[in-house]
Amino acid sequence: MSDVIEPATRRARTWFFMGLAVLSVGWLGFTGCSRSEPSTVSPTVAADAPAEYATGRRLFEAHCARCHGVGGAGTDHGPSFLSKIYEPNHHGDGSFLMAARRGVAAHHWRFGDMPPIPNVSDDDVTRIVGYIRWVQRQAGIT
Repeated sequence: MSDVIEPATRRARTWFFMGLAVLSVGWLGFTGCSRSEPSTVSPTVAADAPAEYATGRRLFEAHCARCHGVGGAGTDHGPSFLSKIYEPNHHGDGSFLMAARRGVAAHHWRFGDMPPIPNVSDDDVTRIVGYIRWVQRQAGIT
């Protein structure tokens, strides 16, 4: 076996590794662009919700904050709602209702599947979503 590599083989290898490098850089750019860092809202702002969102805030704190954090800022058990991923045109209000009813398979997060939330009515979810949308607006997410 010869240690000399034929020019055609060398060119093929060069193109292969160049293509692999371009794909790798492209993939990193794509995945980097698809992620958005969560905005922040101070817990004081989240707690100072207007009266029309007070019930939604209380329901969120009782049923959601354990995983999704104070004011929806996220924890090590659930994602933040203060991210472009959860803006209304990507996750509409109905997606929150379905998540509470049926649970959700992990798809935008690394926390595992979300189980259904028992003892939360559709009206409760509507109030929770109203509160979350208010907090999102405070964070500049519309």
